[in-house]
Amino acid sequence: MTAIDTGPHAASAPQDRSALGFPAGFRWGTATAAYQIEGAAREDGRGPSIWDTFSRTPGKVHNGDTGDIAADHYHRMPQDVALMKKLGVTDYRFSIAWPRIQPTGRGPALTKGLDFYRRLADELLDAGIRPVATLYHWDLPQELEDAGGWPRRETADRFAEYAAVTAEALGDRVTTWTTLNEPWCAAFLGYAEGVHAPGRTDPAAALRAAHHLNLAHGSATRALRAALSPSAEISLTLNLHAVRPLTGSEADLDAVRRIDALGNRVFLDPVFHGRLPDDLVADTAGLTDWSFVRDGDLGVISAPVDSLGINYYAPTVVAAGSHEAPSPWPGAGRHVRFVPLSGPRTAMDWPVDADGLFELLVRLRDELPGTALLVTENGAAYDDYADPEGDVHDPQRVAYLHAHLAAVHRALAAGADVRGYFVWSLLDNFEWAYGYGKRFGIVHVDFASQRRTLKDSARWYAEAAARNAVPPLD
Repeated sequence: MTAIDTGPHAASAPQDRSALGFPAGFRWGTATAAYQIEGAAREDGRGPSIWDTFSRTPGKVHNGDTGDIAADHYHRMPQDVALMKKLGVTDYRFSIAWPRIQPTGRGPALTKGLDFYRRLADELLDAGIRPVATLYHWDLPQELEDAGGWPRRETADRFAEYAAVTAEALGDRVTTWTTLNEPWCAAFLGYAEGVHAPGRTDPAAALRAAHHLNLAHGSATRALRAALSPSAEISLTLNLHAVRPLTGSEADLDAVRRIDALGNRVFLDPVFHGRLPDDLVADTAGLTDWSFVRDGDLGVISAPVDSLGINYYAPTVVAAGSHEAPSPWPGAGRHVRFVPLSGPRTAMDWPVDADGLFELLVRLRDELPGTALLVTENGAAYDDYADPEGDVHDPQRVAYLHAHLAAVHRALAAGADVRGYFVWSLLDNFEWAYGYGKRFGIVHVDFASQRRTLKDSARWYAEAAARNAVPPLD
């Protein structure tokens, strides 16, 4: 394998001064998640995850789809890395399937599982691409859920053990690590609203899950520090909410405060400031007394990280009012209603608004000075398809990426320390509860044949990476 410079300011292509140019060393990446692309759900000792169980529960996933085969990346990984090399990306953010390493969430690691990720890392390094490994992208081993899942404290302990054995096995190849991807979704969509695995609707359990996910992050950060080189980069990825009030009224501003506490500060404050938000504790007093937070927990959770990943798709507009249960917002339902934005929308029915990404990056510039930022997911689903000639034209996605990269450029100009951008996603994939009905990839996947086809957006993104700049729209 070929070593590459993994420092935050590694050399890159010269900046194109004729376009919106980025600093030297800016990281141009793509991202995926294990359950969404790997398939091979029962091969080489892999155990069942909560998403295997959830996707087999009638009515939970569109069309009864599962991740059993997905994009068959487990068998086609060299081909997918070759695609990334063709695109000229500098980084690949992937997740490691916990049940492929520890089928039950505990005990010794499976050699075959580790070997797959060793081969992946070697392929990436040989292609000159930095491996960026995420330890948890929602595929909790089912046996741990049966024992209580994330609302149970022991799950955080098991996660730290998993982090240690994985880092010890892969740390000679992978030097950039993310502990958790979007713990908000794992806690609140999975345990409060029930639209994600494991499909529970218990708001109090969701709050316990959020704390134990924070604790898992902090414990895993310590385990990674002990196992890895001092130069390794350790991060956390959050899907932070750009929350706006419908009006400037006191009531609408209070709605923003409530959602900001449940959507952002429930993670930002413990991880970066070693504290729980007082207003969050007060807002949820009718659900829990937070006695599950033990002495010393916040010190563990606030172990320093090297960067923060931000996943962004659309802003959130709220007003005073109420909405129907079940809701992913414990305690907020009586006080907040969500207001749809006008304007263009993606196939997910999400509004297209790149200003929200700029708002988040500038907020983090002010609130977390000295913290390097990475946009670790950003992209859009559209109803694209291969035409009779086999081409996939997706001008809406190109326009979406152009607008959001321009927002990143604007944030850099405003002083935000943004080190890279990872488009979601490399491949069309299993889109969680939407099954295969939504396509986020810049590479089209025909799931019947598993044929990969570069969309126009992939070629446009390759041009951006080559220029180290945002190309103009045609």
